[in-house]
Amino acid sequence: MNNQRLTQTQRQELKLSPQQIQLMKLLQLPLIELEQRIKEEMEINPALEDVHDSDYDENEPTVDDSTDDNGENDDYNDDEINFSKDDEFDINDYLSEEDREDYSYKLQANNYSDDDDDYEAPIVNEETFQDYLNQQLAYHDLTEKQLEIGQYIIGNLDDNGYLNRPIANIVDDMLFTMNVSTTEEEVSEVLRIVQQLDPPGIAARDLQECLLIQLKRLQEDNPFHKDYSLAMTIVKDFFDEFTKKHYDKISKKLEVSNRDLKAALDEILKLNPKPADASSSSTKNIHYITPDFFVYVRDGKVELSLDGRNAPELRVSKSYLKMLDEFSNSKDNRGKQEAVQFVKQKIDSAKWFIDAINQRQNTLYITMKAIADIQEEYFLTGDETRLKPMILKDVADKVGLDISTISRVANSKYVQTPYGTHLLKFFFSEGITNEEGEEVSTREIKKILKDAVENEDKASPMTDEQLMFVLKEKGYPIARRTVAKYREQLGIPVGRMRKKI
Repeated sequence: MNNQRLTQTQRQELKLSPQQIQLMKLLQLPLIELEQRIKEEMEINPALEDVHDSDYDENEPTVDDSTDDNGENDDYNDDEINFSKDDEFDINDYLSEEDREDYSYKLQANNYSDDDDDYEAPIVNEETFQDYLNQQLAYHDLTEKQLEIGQYIIGNLDDNGYLNRPIANIVDDMLFTMNVSTTEEEVSEVLRIVQQLDPPGIAARDLQECLLIQLKRLQEDNPFHKDYSLAMTIVKDFFDEFTKKHYDKISKKLEVSNRDLKAALDEILKLNPKPADASSSSTKNIHYITPDFFVYVRDGKVELSLDGRNAPELRVSKSYLKMLDEFSNSKDNRGKQEAVQFVKQKIDSAKWFIDAINQRQNTLYITMKAIADIQEEYFLTGDETRLKPMILKDVADKVGLDISTISRVANSKYVQTPYGTHLLKFFFSEGITNEEGEEVSTREIKKILKDAVENEDKASPMTDEQLMFVLKEKGYPIARRTVAKYREQLGIPVGRMRKKI
């Protein structure tokens, strides 16, 4: 026999309301995505409309999304939305006096007028990089089979213009997918033809072959003006030493002077390691940054403004409010309760969305205002070394919001300043204490580190340990591994890879 008993426990849970969840999602959206989100909401909720897109009469009474006629909060909870069969609903309790107007409601509407333009967006047909290569290939005297092989090779090039697929696999692919029987010798022969196309270096199988193709093309184009034999020898026979910048070994083995070696290396460094980049740049999408904030400096003071598109003028549709009035005056009660519930839910949803947009605007502004106050010295001078150490908690404590909220605001948001447009994350950095006991930003240390590398002797670049002593002399006692971490974050290679002749 199973012993069953009933127990009662008490526990505390924190659950976000639908409005809070909606606000959190809106906070992390950048400006362009916010505009798209508003359009989507207006499409699914006809009770929400943009003042500028609707037939708006300034003399017509509007409905405030947060207050009623007496200036009191007009909040709705879930209990007000759920109806039962025995509940009675008085429309006049929901509408304010100014919204009870006689009107003629249209059951059908034409959303287009005779003045509207019938405009269709043109379809942009851009030539791809593969199309460009196939056009060149068509000018060569090839058999039909060779043309198919060449087109297949071109179709397998990556974004940088390299052929990463082995020739043996291409032979198998063409047999099984195109029913074309070929050999590795035939594919290799066509590959050499494809490698003669422009831009030079295309269809190479690795960087070494890419550079060799370009050097051979330069020698063919300039047979009497320049000699690229030393550069080709370095790439062909000493490529490993070249990539590791062991120039002393190359110089000794080839028995050439540093002057001749430097001239050959300069020619190699002029080559393009990604031949497809230059030709396909026109077909790549260009991403424009739309700043959410604007910071100005006027009369020695920092001024902040929010992009107006962060706060669109939305309102609850008057048509839907009048629709409720129509139902209240109707004598036919059949289906009235369901219709009233539907309309009221749409209006409440519109009010919640408008309130979330307003809260988003306010949260964005107070967060950026706190950042501007903390980093005031930077906004006045534009000197990155004047940036103070600042983490999410510093801003959260200043504005009285949660750290997760500040993180959502800082995500994918841009601010336009007199010194450039930056991500909000640009202004956040950790701090470190110098020898004088002052807390300084790691960005200041990185700036000093970058300057030290730029001014070093390129023939004998400094090691991380030497850079550590340079920072220590300037009052920043940090470990060598920390120097290496900052150097990698700045994209600076190790000293050996920075060596130049």
